Amino acid sequence: MKKPRLLQGRPGLALSMFALLLLAVLAFWATRPGTPAQPPAAGSAAAMLAELQTSRDSWDAHRGDLSRLLADLRGGAIASAALGSDAVYISARDGQRYWVPEQSGQVAALLLDHYASSGELFPLTLFETAADKPFYLSLLPYSPMVLLLLGGALFFILKTRGFEVQRKGSGVTFADVIGAAEAKQALADVTAYLRDPAAYARLGARPPKGVLLTGEPGTGKTQLAKALASESNASFIQVTGSDFSSMYFGVGIQKVKALFRTARKQAPCIIFIDEIDGIGKRAEQQRSSDAESNRIINQFLAELDGFDGASGVLVLGATNFPNSLDPALVREGRFDRSIAVGLPGLDDREALFRLYAGRISAADDLDFPQLARNSVGLTPAAIAYIVNHAALLAARTGATQVDMGHFVDAVETCRIGEQPSGVTPMSSTDRKRIAVHEAGHALVAAELKVGRVEKVTILPRGQALGVTLVTPVEDKRLHMESELRARIQMLLAGRCAEQLYFHEVSSGAGQDLQEASKIALSMVGALGMGPKGSLLSLQAVRDAHIEFDSGDAIRAADDLLRQLERDCQALLQRLRPALDEVSARLLASETVPGEEVLAAIERLPAHHRDASISSIGAQIGNLDRVAASTLEHAEHFELSPALQDKPCDDGPGMA
Repeated sequence: MKKPRLLQGRPGLALSMFALLLLAVLAFWATRPGTPAQPPAAGSAAAMLAELQTSRDSWDAHRGDLSRLLADLRGGAIASAALGSDAVYISARDGQRYWVPEQSGQVAALLLDHYASSGELFPLTLFETAADKPFYLSLLPYSPMVLLLLGGALFFILKTRGFEVQRKGSGVTFADVIGAAEAKQALADVTAYLRDPAAYARLGARPPKGVLLTGEPGTGKTQLAKALASESNASFIQVTGSDFSSMYFGVGIQKVKALFRTARKQAPCIIFIDEIDGIGKRAEQQRSSDAESNRIINQFLAELDGFDGASGVLVLGATNFPNSLDPALVREGRFDRSIAVGLPGLDDREALFRLYAGRISAADDLDFPQLARNSVGLTPAAIAYIVNHAALLAARTGATQVDMGHFVDAVETCRIGEQPSGVTPMSSTDRKRIAVHEAGHALVAAELKVGRVEKVTILPRGQALGVTLVTPVEDKRLHMESELRARIQMLLAGRCAEQLYFHEVSSGAGQDLQEASKIALSMVGALGMGPKGSLLSLQAVRDAHIEFDSGDAIRAADDLLRQLERDCQALLQRLRPALDEVSARLLASETVPGEEVLAAIERLPAHHRDASISSIGAQIGNLDRVAASTLEHAEHFELSPALQDKPCDDGPGMA
């Protein structure tokens, strides 16, 4: 169990020493020997008090009343008396002992009045009164409330304690961060400001208060923040957006105040808020949680407006979802800049492979340029995972070094999942259907030049029963409509191939349809690439809070999918000889490299090549992974398409 920060370091040691010292003093006070005293004289008040403190049984056994007490007072029969808070104890001259219940001090007042008016005196003392009790006993009735208040105060202090500060840099520099050249350039003037904020103040320039880093997960936003702190020689405080949330009201606001108070004391200082979208947006206060979240955001906005720009404090936020931030938070004057951290390019990926491979026992003949070409679209975090997984694969096989084969297997594992072990062998019918399914994907991807076909296999990988690995050829941020249409056809090719041969589809195309539907909906509702030519953006309609019926967009996307399905079926009809060849090759060897797929297309007769759809051009930057499922009721299989009696507009075998 991790110790609280209050108990760590020198403050924790001092607090522990003080607690031990306090316990020692209390123990000594409780066990100290009393001062020896002379025994009291018999018949004195001190003797009666000593006996009462030892045992009251001889008095408690006999209860008296006021008449007896008054009779003994008038007859002078009382040898000694003791006044208590609840009773009056009497010792008679004849040796009898009894007690009289006290009534709000009236019995004691009666005895004292008679004692003062009569001339005969007897020993009189006090027993178990408030003055005799230790002072701490009077606090016992209030102890639960006091302990509750102390516990609440301690809990509040622990919850709102100061944030951990890395003083004067984090040990990571811009040289240690490979790639992200645009982000480094954008952070250059921020570095200059943190090094000398007074220079900006002399010129009247207003330095930025906040910088927002956006990008996909694993692109190195956290490393850039640490490098900025080191380059600026500034202190570094790292928190997350969820750190300000609490089930107790007011704790989140105090955390925001404590964060900025600590940063001002440690200036120049960088406050790095990872996953800043966890702070959320302000909303209508329909629930109590909304009110608390709104107050936290309001306090954050007030703190951003409250500190001077020349104070040397910079707020650096990182998020994968910039649209989830409150608009007031990212406006000019608060987060002045938004820097996009992109994916590494070819040279950057090669440098990353060299960097991480230098930390393991790698072979000398690694082809780093080839690894970089095969990892298009991967983040630095994914490349680090690939290198580490390659080392794990080498250790699993007992190798002394990590060679190129281990790296290739690791790239495939990152792309399409690890090959499971101990799976139930598939039936021949299942293997035939999966072979046709994957061959359809591979041929359409190669013919439409969606990407580089690396390999096709009917061996299970991850959750998929078969996989066609298609990697992008280059990094792209801009995609043409023809590229998106080609990608949808590639995703539908497995299903179309099943229809072509079996006149029935399987559940293996479920993931393909999901990916194709996403692209089609994006083309129709956001990119203006629908079949009807609509240019309306559904996101703009939602942002305007206008009610609309999404049925039209769904129908348009479905029309686009059906149109591209017909194109894909026509293309597979023309590529039928190559489809037969690749399917048979998969059934024979289970895995076919991409070169054989291209060779099968090249061997097609001239009239097939001329009738096929022309290539689409460049590729889209993503990976395609396709699964096929088992077929339960197919007993016979022929590697030639079954003919229909009548053509169908929706394609062969469609219901």
